Amino acid sequence: MKKFWVLFSLFILPLVFYIFLSKGIYKYSNLPILTENVIDVQGLDNSNKITFENHLSIVCFLGNDSSTAKGSLFNLNQTIYKRYYQKPYFQVIAILPEGSEPLYTEAIEELSAFTDISKWHFVYTSASNIETLFSSFKTPYKLNENLYSENAYIIDMELRLRGRKDDEDTKDGKLYGYNMKSISVLKNKMKDDIAIIYYQLKKSAEKEQRRKREI
Repeated sequence: MKKFWVLFSLFILPLVFYIFLSKGIYKYSNLPILTENVIDVQGLDNSNKITFENHLSIVCFLGNDSSTAKGSLFNLNQTIYKRYYQKPYFQVIAILPEGSEPLYTEAIEELSAFTDISKWHFVYTSASNIETLFSSFKTPYKLNENLYSENAYIIDMELRLRGRKDDEDTKDGKLYGYNMKSISVLKNKMKDDIAIIYYQLKKSAEKEQRRKREI
């Protein structure tokens, strides 16, 4: 019995500690930048005042088939938006084709019935603008024929697409977008990755405050 505890303390405990530490390091590490210089949504239309700059934006492309997109819209709202909409800088931007406004009127009304949608922004623009914006994300994905993507994307304050380079469920480890059809992906991946960005923002703010005190 004594030998067991000696072996346990020498081998098992360090291994458990390492696993715990490595998870902690990942949780609070900086979320990788996958694409830089994403086109600002504000540049798509002169009348559009919504911008990625100085915001943490969750961007989705819902297309002109509301029956397909509605489930994605509500999944993103329930799992991500409701958790973070009171955080500074946060916003969700839905990119939609011009002319699809009537298709989404009911869905937006349903959304606003049980959610403060002040941080939801619905941007209607031309098909060519949507393709241009999506292309600037430089992902391996494509919009379907209705200009819909099943993924939501994280764009930071400096117009950079953030994601993972060590995702266990992708072929090359890179995760550019988060599947809105999957509650588990939104809950276990996107939610955690947004938390990493907010952790880094907090640490940066604390560092800046210390620097100012030292001046």
